[in-house]
Amino acid sequence: MTGDIEEKNKIEDNKKDLNLEELKKQLEECQKLKEEYLAGWQRARADFLNYKKEEMERIGEILKYAAEEFILRILPVLDNFEIVEKKLPENLKNDENIKGLLQIKTQIQDFLKNQGLEEIKTLGEKFDPNLHEAVEEIEPSFVKASAGKEIKSGIIVEEIQKGYKINGRLLRPAKVKVIK
Repeated sequence: MTGDIEEKNKIEDNKKDLNLEELKKQLEECQKLKEEYLAGWQRARADFLNYKKEEMERIGEILKYAAEEFILRILPVLDNFEIVEKKLPENLKNDENIKGLLQIKTQIQDFLKNQGLEEIKTLGEKFDPNLHEAVEEIEPSFVKASAGKEIKSGIIVEEIQKGYKINGRLLRPAKVKVIK
């Protein structure tokens, strides 16, 4: 009987060893699955954060584009103020009503400047096809030179319509007259 009990104990010990080995294998499999799931979750989280960042940039670009469209619609109003101011007779320049209207022009300019709009320099500058649109070429003989200054080809002598850049990017080229 003691032999039977010893044999039963050995069998139970073997079963425990098998169960222990089986449990170790299951634990190793669980560890591998945990690492796979954790790595997958981390990749998914990183992908989501990248997606979120890209979406914010895309929305920012859409808002910039919308602002540009809005500004392009306001520029003709500003152009009309410029035309009126140029053609205003001297005797009306000190009129309070006219000064009030021209103050509206200044407010529009300030608003647009705050939106990132900047005027393109033209008069006396070298013609740049990236910033300027030549509407006419003038013979040097028709241009009066300042005392001691030479008239050079490709210099802008008159601005027909102001050009603008927004946030460093061309919004509308300046329409100019250039010396041949």
